[in-house]
Amino acid sequence: MKIIPVTCAIIFHQGKVLAAKRSETMDLAGKWEFPGGKIEAGESPEACLIREIQEELAVKIQVVQALPSSDYVYSDEKTIRLIPFLAQLKSFDFHLLEHEELVWLGEHELFTLDWAAADVPIVHQIQDKWVKLVEEIKPMS
Repeated sequence: MKIIPVTCAIIFHQGKVLAAKRSETMDLAGKWEFPGGKIEAGESPEACLIREIQEELAVKIQVVQALPSSDYVYSDEKTIRLIPFLAQLKSFDFHLLEHEELVWLGEHELFTLDWAAADVPIVHQIQDKWVKLVEEIKPMS
């Protein structure tokens, strides 16, 4: 079975977390996810995440800390290893270059969306640690 390492950004701002809706041109169109993408050969997970967020949303982030990863088996041939990072925005001028929509969610809004299956364990993890994660993000000077 092939394990595909994929990073995702858990970005909090003003007590809410960012979610992105996959566009019609993407696999799993219409599903919600934490933005990020596949790690390229020779690339660190952190560098991948910074690159992917720039490519997908045209914003810069700072990686704050790694969170526990989660494996999701899509088929006998493919498993996604989702590697989440708590991240902080360095710029706020979003441009949707791949996604259809962005939304900021409060703690009790997390499960109002139709999440991509691989992201669901991460959503649970975020909900369980909400207060601690929000406190980890300090405004950038």
